[in-house]
Amino acid sequence: MKICVFCSANAGLDPDFYAAARELGRRIGAAGHALVFGGTDMGLMQAVAEATREAGGRVIGVVPERVEERGHTSRLMDVHIPCADLTDRKQLMMAQADAFVALPGGIGTLDEVFTVAASATLGYHAKPLALLNVKGYWDGLVAMLDGMEARGAVRGSWRDVIKVASSLDELAAML
Repeated sequence: MKICVFCSANAGLDPDFYAAARELGRRIGAAGHALVFGGTDMGLMQAVAEATREAGGRVIGVVPERVEERGHTSRLMDVHIPCADLTDRKQLMMAQADAFVALPGGIGTLDEVFTVAASATLGYHAKPLALLNVKGYWDGLVAMLDGMEARGAVRGSWRDVIKVASSLDELAAML
């Protein structure tokens, strides 16, 4: 299985976020799965890639030109897929992956999560998507989505396309 992980490339995040990224990467690699990620050498992205590789898993990076130009391409990739921009990156990641997991992240992570979710609601794919809710990181988003659903702005239930896991064991059961 190829598991795409969306997450922050920022430094200085909560140490528990790094621990979760490393444990997720370790589990991906130990299970013989491959990681698909954004290909940068920073933040949680580098942590999950490093742990996947150390556990024997393949690492597939989808890297936009701007990341390449700025010299932040991870050296841990077994497969390096260059792309033009973030839109191209999302399309290539969706094509590569069998499942998606979001660790703590920022605007880019939200963009990736909602692109995958919206694509699923329109029937473009039926691949699982889960938020790993480390230390309640996604609680605000969950509340916002519940509010949108309660007001009729979400067709059906958003939980049909986005799962929320509070632990790695729960996440494994969802995928």
